[in-house]
Amino acid sequence: MYFDSNATTAADMKYFNMLVLIVQVFGVASVVITAVWMGHFRGGFAWQSDPSHEFNYHPLFMIIGMVFLYADAILAYRVFRNDRKIYIKILHAVMHVFALIFAAVGLKAVFDSHNLSTGGPIPNLYSLHSWLGLFVVVCFGLQWSLGFISFLWPKLSMGIRTFYMPYHTFWGVVLLVLATATALMGITEKAIFHKDDIHYSALSTEAVLINCLGVLLVLFTGFVVYLVTKPEYKRQPSPEEDHVPLEN
Repeated sequence: MYFDSNATTAADMKYFNMLVLIVQVFGVASVVITAVWMGHFRGGFAWQSDPSHEFNYHPLFMIIGMVFLYADAILAYRVFRNDRKIYIKILHAVMHVFALIFAAVGLKAVFDSHNLSTGGPIPNLYSLHSWLGLFVVVCFGLQWSLGFISFLWPKLSMGIRTFYMPYHTFWGVVLLVLATATALMGITEKAIFHKDDIHYSALSTEAVLINCLGVLLVLFTGFVVYLVTKPEYKRQPSPEEDHVPLEN
């Protein structure tokens, strides 16, 4: 008799569903707090006519795309475990596309805010945050492209899919952690640049909001990594599935 030590029990699923709900609360709260921070405390949003406020789209869209949507795309295979795999593959890929769109607009916002600054152009790509951020976005696009070719392109051999699958899973988690770390660096950078009007050392309301955002992002990503790496929560393939899944 075969015994799968990683089989998912009813108790496992109860905790899994509870943790998924907690993750979504953390994720939505992170997006809302970022919107409040940029919209209320940092003066609101604008486009190229007001470059200083165009910047405010950058943290909001990067957190929506590179953290929240990206994490949910990674979770898709474990959340929708009872649906047909092809549908989950498509959902996984589409969510990544939306994440990439948000990231692209977020990058345009920060470059515009520097290049069109009313006080003269501000240098681009000089901070560690900007270097790491651009690296993560480029790797994210490459990860999506390789994933699409490997798992949605029908002519690719099973051997190549099997070989690439562990690397796709591993780097997906690594890039999410790097994206969150980059976001935390950007939040800290923004807080330090405006520490005098934020009254950061005095723990003003805005300062507390900033710190809470950082804590929420860490909790959100930590729980997501736990959910996608715990063997008991792995999606079990159905008997008719004879190809390699996109995610564990």
